[in-house]
Amino acid sequence: MTARAAPPWLVWAALVVVYVVWGSTYLAIRVVVEDLPAMLSGGIRFFLAGAIMFAVVAVRVPSSVLRSVDARQLGWAAFCGCALATGGNGLVMVAEQSIASGLAALIVAMVPVWVVLFRRASGERVSRVTLAGVAFGFGGVALLLLPGGGGDSEPLGFFLVLCASLSWATGSFTSSRVELPANPFLSTALQMMCGGLLGVVIGVAFGEAGDVHADAFDLDAVLAWGYLVVFGSLLAFTAYVWLLQNAPISRVATYAYVNPVIAIALGALILSEDVTLTILAGATIIVGSVAAIIRQETA
Repeated sequence: MTARAAPPWLVWAALVVVYVVWGSTYLAIRVVVEDLPAMLSGGIRFFLAGAIMFAVVAVRVPSSVLRSVDARQLGWAAFCGCALATGGNGLVMVAEQSIASGLAALIVAMVPVWVVLFRRASGERVSRVTLAGVAFGFGGVALLLLPGGGGDSEPLGFFLVLCASLSWATGSFTSSRVELPANPFLSTALQMMCGGLLGVVIGVAFGEAGDVHADAFDLDAVLAWGYLVVFGSLLAFTAYVWLLQNAPISRVATYAYVNPVIAIALGALILSEDVTLTILAGATIIVGSVAAIIRQETA
């Protein structure tokens, strides 16, 4: 599906929101999972944000807009929402129980690399320069997987974040090629509700509900969770989904080499996370490869 034209200033405003807010959400997630159940709190976060947005949309748009959503559009919204909110963000929340927030952001930055592989698999021609960027990107991840390369982070955290980046790339790639509800805010609401609901189901299935003890909640974790709901989901996720439907995915993907820089800096400054020479080298390789891919694809 070809992205619909949108005012350039609005595209850049949405990009700035995604750059800054999502760069800070990795820090907030790390604070949340110190005290709250990861997948369950993430699922509730997205379902609540989606329900709030759906209620606003239902009040502000004609009822015909809601009735215009057919089963196919709803199905794709559910698929993309689950890939983005559950597989993408949900796995990041689980992973950040055992991996530094800056490293999580860095590995999620591999999303454009996965998208290139999806494009190649779908039959699109991909330049050699782009494929070289893909190889370098995975080389950067491999560097972080060396003993001690990720500081005190555990291998399981790396694996889960890699799966999260793959899932996020799947949702991003798919949403730009399928028919979603025409109203971007309704589309976002449905995606967040579906993804959030699946996250809640998975969290309950894995026994996270038994870990909920309201009297033991730390105020910092609650405030961080509220930040994720309002800014991470209602604001930034909405901006991202809108961008996927209104701007070239190559431009949307530029967030991937801005977010890690913000996340690594915040993690080091506020949480005193290790920033080793290996991490800096891996970051340089990954961010550089993503930048090269995006530059090549937009040339």
